[in-house]
Amino acid sequence: MCCPLMKPRSAGAQSWPSVSSLPIGTIRTYTIIMRIDGTLKSWNDDRGFGFIEPSLGGQEIFVHIKAFETRLGRPQIGQRLTFEIEMCAEGKKRAKRVQPVQVARSTSRKRNDSPAQWGTASYFAIAAFLLVFLVVAILWRVPNWVVGLYFAASVVCFITYAIDKSAAIAGRRRVPEKTLILLGFACGWPGAIIAQQVLRHKSNKASFRSAFWGSVVLNVVGFIALSSPLFLLLRS
Repeated sequence: MCCPLMKPRSAGAQSWPSVSSLPIGTIRTYTIIMRIDGTLKSWNDDRGFGFIEPSLGGQEIFVHIKAFETRLGRPQIGQRLTFEIEMCAEGKKRAKRVQPVQVARSTSRKRNDSPAQWGTASYFAIAAFLLVFLVVAILWRVPNWVVGLYFAASVVCFITYAIDKSAAIAGRRRVPEKTLILLGFACGWPGAIIAQQVLRHKSNKASFRSAFWGSVVLNVVGFIALSSPLFLLLRS
């Protein structure tokens, strides 16, 4: 196998000096002209970066969301990737022109083209809550502002999901998952469910969905408890 070439982005020299031999202040970014296979070892979805473990071994390579040439869903830990390496001025390596390998690409496309997981069951949760709300309103008195609270919180939650989806695509700073969970718990979960299905966002990550549905259950239980006569007796 031929040694990879070191290609400086700045024009100038005819020969290719090593990074260590260049004077401080003249070093630019160098790219290793050779595609390398690797596996995404870790990924911080909120901050949009992670590390790739090269298939041939060696130091893990830093990768940013903007380095991905093809956006087919969010990067997943364990995903097979092919990439080039940049050598930064500080001597650190980072991946560029990152692409999923063919198997990962076809899998991602199939998942993106299919409906979001649990779509029917998620909408059923909204319908079930409407039934619970109706029963509670018949049995006990529910203030009118509660309906307005759920509606307004759902609108805010949907918009927040849309902002996070846009940030994910553009590689900008994400909305923390804790914020999305808290908005759902604060009566915005119907809007969150609609956003997850319509925008196809946060509908596959198991850890997030577990926390989300836990917050939904707590919200519904809290609504029933606060609407019950027992709570009114305790408050009085």
